[in-house]
Amino acid sequence: MIPALVVFTYLGVVLYIGIFAFRRYEQRDAEGYFLAGRSLGPAVFLLSLFGTNMTAFTILGSAGHAFGNGIVTYGLMASSSALIIPVTLFLIGTRMWALGQRHGFITPVQMFRDRWECGHIGTAIFSLQAVLLVPYIIIAVMGGGATLEAVSGGAVPYWFGGAVVVIVVMSYVFFGGMRGTAWVNAFQTVLFLSFGAAVLILIGSSIGGYPQAIESLLGTDATSSLLTRQRVSPRFFFSYTFIPLSTIVFPHIMIFCLTARRMRQFKKTVIFYPICILAIWLPCVFLGVVANTMHDVPGIAAKLDARALLATGDPSITAAQASALQQAAAGDDVIILMLEHYAPVWMAGILGAGIMAAVMASDSQILALSTMFTQDVFAHYGGKTRFGERAQVQTGRLFVVFIATVAYLIALRAPPGIFNLAVQYAFSGYSALFPLLIGALFWKGSTKWGALAVTLWTAASITAIAVFQAVSSPPLPGQAVPYWTVGGVDVITRTAGGTDVLGFLPVVPMTIISALLLVVVSWVTPKPRTATLEKYFPTQSAS
Repeated sequence: MIPALVVFTYLGVVLYIGIFAFRRYEQRDAEGYFLAGRSLGPAVFLLSLFGTNMTAFTILGSAGHAFGNGIVTYGLMASSSALIIPVTLFLIGTRMWALGQRHGFITPVQMFRDRWECGHIGTAIFSLQAVLLVPYIIIAVMGGGATLEAVSGGAVPYWFGGAVVVIVVMSYVFFGGMRGTAWVNAFQTVLFLSFGAAVLILIGSSIGGYPQAIESLLGTDATSSLLTRQRVSPRFFFSYTFIPLSTIVFPHIMIFCLTARRMRQFKKTVIFYPICILAIWLPCVFLGVVANTMHDVPGIAAKLDARALLATGDPSITAAQASALQQAAAGDDVIILMLEHYAPVWMAGILGAGIMAAVMASDSQILALSTMFTQDVFAHYGGKTRFGERAQVQTGRLFVVFIATVAYLIALRAPPGIFNLAVQYAFSGYSALFPLLIGALFWKGSTKWGALAVTLWTAASITAIAVFQAVSSPPLPGQAVPYWTVGGVDVITRTAGGTDVLGFLPVVPMTIISALLLVVVSWVTPKPRTATLEKYFPTQSAS
């Protein structure tokens, strides 16, 4: 229990930081609670913006995916993210910040409503964004439960660990608002950025260096492919370049863009963001790959045995047994198992706290949903006018409790696989909404009906994927089952990790069709008034 007690101590420190930040700079108005008064400094802005995007998906999910798929995991996510995310922050984040300063926007939906002169369509956009953000919050609960269960050697059950994370996050978001959340994220970002290098050095020294581990992987055909791109097709690899488009569309990222004190803070963020990605993704992916050689770690050995049994393709294995084996072979906790085996007890606790720092980035997502609900539903439909701004803030706090509770209950029943859960639903859905944001900010001809078409298409696509994967049993790892074939071409295929469309991840056709719908529908529908367009695309005077 010593590592678990260290993690609990860390959670207490985080709780204190979040609440103390609120009490020191208490602002009772909505802008103070939800946007920290638009006054975050450059260091806190950079660290909190990066930290809120690096959740359990980064440390646990990336290592787990690399454990099963190899070093290609880094190419799938980190390499494209290091390029695309800074570019979108520079081009889109700065424009959002300027519009927020000029017109007082607190949420992206407020901007959409004003830009397209729409009311209920804005509510539809909010509803979809809220639904898509819930899987991201669920991932954090799953990561918290898995971390505490692993570092305690099973003494802290998964359900209790998840509950602890939810309660701590809910408490400092409830009391501290955006300022408390930003301070906590800045502290946690420093901690988990230090985690990567520390755990890489620690485990390397414990196993006598990494060259022997790499030679072991190269020694057999079954594991040598982990050091190549062989396990991922070119189309599948290309699909992942669409995933980072989701980052700037995440409500918590757009809202964070509005908290900066000055626009020039984005310049440093764009420069240092790729470096931060390298610092955390590279060690996590590498350790996930190397874990395939650690047969001396009992938990990892059990995962490798389960994977080997699945690979035999034994026809006597029932569907229920195959599902149990897939869960047993899941690698989301391999880094924690390494720490438990190789690190001294006190060090395992400290590094476990580093993992928890990334896991708990769900605070920003929860606050974003609360902010959007109070601004885009409560205030928009007269709640603020009727009950006052103080009631608006209290409503936001109650919504924090509600959404955190819902995420926890869903996480208790969610299957393992943090990486695929994020990619199939949260990332894909927000990437499909990327044309919506581009149209609002940069295309004068876009209309509310085009925005509605994109919203309905994205909602229908995500629903179809969820239903399809619920009614179709996943095949064994490395296998694929075609469900719709046209002219000998597999259009829709069920894979162990989710769904493929023409060999691509669903995010590719979803995003392309969203862009086409926005263009076509906007061309044939009425444009906003000239006065509204002038606010966003001012014309130069003749003088």
